Amino acid sequence: MSKVTMKLDDLTCPSCMTKIEGALSKQDGVKSVKVLFNASKVKAEFDDTTVSAEDLANTVTNLGYAVQSSKVKAL
Repeated sequence: MSKVTMKLDDLTCPSCMTKIEGALSKQDGVKSVKVLFNASKVKAEFDDTTVSAEDLANTVTNLGYAVQSSKVKAL
């Protein structure tokens, strides 16, 4: 398992949280997702043998949000 924290540029409303959490939680290998609205961050725990942090960042980007930076930590 791994964890990723992504800093977003344009998280502007609470409905963005729901949209991002829903899309990421549907991906195979994702164990948990938490969007921190006030910090403009997304935290996810995932199985790195099934999905990569890059895949998760691409999902967020495809939803229309810019990923400013990401940090991955292996568990």
